[in-house]
Amino acid sequence: MKKDTLTIIFYIDTKSYNFKKGSAIHVEPFLWITIINHCDFCHKKCLIIYSKSIYLCKKKLDMKVYDSAAEAVQIIKSNDRVFIHSAAATPQQLVNAMSERHNELRHVEIVSIHTEGEVPYAKEEYKDSFHINCFFVGSNMRPYVQSGRANYIPIFLGEIPKLFKTKMPLDVALVTVSSPNKKGFCSLGCSVDISNSAIDNAKYVIAQINPNMPFVHGNGIISIDKIDAAIHVNDPLFELHLKESTDIEKSIGKHVANLVDDGATIQMGIGGIPDAALKYLTNHKNLGVHTEMVSDGIIDLVKCGVVNGMNKNTEFGKIVAGFAFGTRKIYDFIDENPIVNMMDVGYTNDTRIIRQNPKVTAINSAIEVDIFGQVCADSIGTKHFSGIGGQMDFIRGATLSEDGKAIIALPSQTKNGIPKIVPMLKKGAPVVTTRAHVQHIITEHGSVDLYGKNLKERAKLMISIAHPNHRSQLAKDVFEHFKILL
Repeated sequence: MKKDTLTIIFYIDTKSYNFKKGSAIHVEPFLWITIINHCDFCHKKCLIIYSKSIYLCKKKLDMKVYDSAAEAVQIIKSNDRVFIHSAAATPQQLVNAMSERHNELRHVEIVSIHTEGEVPYAKEEYKDSFHINCFFVGSNMRPYVQSGRANYIPIFLGEIPKLFKTKMPLDVALVTVSSPNKKGFCSLGCSVDISNSAIDNAKYVIAQINPNMPFVHGNGIISIDKIDAAIHVNDPLFELHLKESTDIEKSIGKHVANLVDDGATIQMGIGGIPDAALKYLTNHKNLGVHTEMVSDGIIDLVKCGVVNGMNKNTEFGKIVAGFAFGTRKIYDFIDENPIVNMMDVGYTNDTRIIRQNPKVTAINSAIEVDIFGQVCADSIGTKHFSGIGGQMDFIRGATLSEDGKAIIALPSQTKNGIPKIVPMLKKGAPVVTTRAHVQHIITEHGSVDLYGKNLKERAKLMISIAHPNHRSQLAKDVFEHFKILL
């Protein structure tokens, strides 16, 4: 190609045009390529795409669009640290293409929170090619972490963006984004979480541009100039279809709902218990949402006017979340919805932000809780099951909020009859929420408030919500191990 000719890949139709410097070309109706003396984007003389009064400078057109994921991931080199986009936004085609390069790559570090889909890079035979560090252990990575093939990094979710800026710089970020809007901006859609920070701190960004990704308001909107390589896909987003809540989950959900005051700002997770709790909130008034994640259950509360954010002090009237995960229903709900802001978890999980809202009610779950209120939420004994996530971020934020409430909700026993209220946590089980931070504990047998209670009082309260089959033994264990006579 001659030096006075430029090839441009226009983001709308990906057609290539040869452009001779110093001229303007009318390439199709309403689309012109020309040069202007001052660009509002890069503030200097530059090449402009002009279409229907919308213009994009060449800096925004530096993204290289490839025909295949295999071509796009050639950016990745041995010894790189690679981030993979989260949850429903997992860029499966890029992940597969990267994994296919296992013969030529060595010592590539993969970092992520919860991802969905296949994880071919985790195969045992690829261990020299890919080293894995999970900030959260999802079901697809669980067997690899438990077998020692992958590693788990315990960290508060809200602190991961800071980690990327300081001790863990990224070489490449693999992400899924929405189609660009008329201004040349894409959205991280349903998963801003730590992914926004990953893009900001990665040397290179490789994206799947997917029209199925919702365009969501908040700080997950990125200019296409941040994307170095891209492919166009039309893959459905990953979905989570919850089963109908069990009778036990409904009972717990009802107890949870009874603790939520009118005008509260709620944080909840996903699963049978939070889903059941949301269904019991239909008679509440003026609830707000500031949460790590949001799912389908919130939609009906918005439609019936229960959730309106009218009492919030931050993001007044807005639903604020780090990511959304559920069915297509929630993705369609957040798409171009002005009342929804998807934000970086450095914001959503910041206790300084959380505490500013009134009556923050944090609803979280646990694997087991000991008789004095120590909460294990990420491990079954020595087997890592999930992650610390944002539980402590919101537990602390809620307790610091005016009239806030921190809730841990769990069944009193497993489906196999193993108690979840225990005298001591299992050997090797870590503490996620300390007994000093804990407030309300709920099972299907009731709700207790441990805040400000001594050890004997706590033991009595915890036994009262344990399964009846285990209460007598718990009382004996408390005396045997702690010399507390109940």
